[in-house]
Amino acid sequence: MRRRTRLALAALLVVPSGCGLTSGSPMTDDVEPGTIGRGRPLAGAHLTVTSKEFTEQLILGAIMGIAFQAAGADVLDRTGIQGSIGSREAVRKGDADAQFEYTGTGWITYLGNSRPIPDPRKQWEAVRDAELRNGLTWLAPSRLDNTYALAMNQADFRKYRTKTLSEVAALSKRDPGAVTLCVEGEFANRADGLPGMEKAYGMSVPARNVTQMDTGIIYTQVAKGSCTYGEVFTTDGRIKSMNLVVMADDKNFFPNYNATPVVNTKVLRKWPAIADVIEPVTRKLDNTVARTLNAKVDVDGEDPHQVALDWMKQEGFVK
Repeated sequence: MRRRTRLALAALLVVPSGCGLTSGSPMTDDVEPGTIGRGRPLAGAHLTVTSKEFTEQLILGAIMGIAFQAAGADVLDRTGIQGSIGSREAVRKGDADAQFEYTGTGWITYLGNSRPIPDPRKQWEAVRDAELRNGLTWLAPSRLDNTYALAMNQADFRKYRTKTLSEVAALSKRDPGAVTLCVEGEFANRADGLPGMEKAYGMSVPARNVTQMDTGIIYTQVAKGSCTYGEVFTTDGRIKSMNLVVMADDKNFFPNYNATPVVNTKVLRKWPAIADVIEPVTRKLDNTVARTLNAKVDVDGEDPHQVALDWMKQEGFVK
């Protein structure tokens, strides 16, 4: 099951009553305000930061915690909760105070909508407005959009020269044997996966040209050329490390999953400076940044928290 949309039952098995947030460790980064946190507007605040368990989320959780520390807060690290439901419920119920979440997850998984809103700003606005009733405030979103895409290796790119999914559709009609796909099982059957993509782009890929496999294997198979196109996540560090070419979703079919700071509304009312502290950091996040940082963990084996700290210092947010 896709990492951002795990079933609630699975999450509840891992996160029992009270969201299971019975442990955590203080963040003890020796940071001072840089371009954020000046005047230490969060001095006296005790904030708990949470996240899901995959690489990008661990990095984003650390980034948030480091920002709050620079602004003077004492921060408890409760990142790495398995699945989406547990981390969201922690913030909603007040067991944690803030996290980075994705607009598509909010709109589809939490709010129960089946059709994404194509315009990323309008989708964020719809999520923001609806979530206020749930005691959650979605601050301004980033350009980091961790959604589905198709990618190919450089050799196949030089051969076929496709840059968009419309061009892939045209190639599938012109030369049906050229379009072979490596996808995960869920993508092969989801309405916002392969079936919906084929319908939206007028594409018909024969079943014999579609191979289902685990997500991690897809990247290596595409890099080797075992399939022309593979299903990828747009911010995965392996795209950069394997020098893959991502096809543009020129009809905006796939949902937008823009990473957005989400704060318990009561906490934000008590500490409104949270919004000002995290906003410049959020504004800097995009897919290029995410791929670079994710690759440092997934490819180079670095620690997610250290990767986050190095980036925050490199950008001058903290000292």
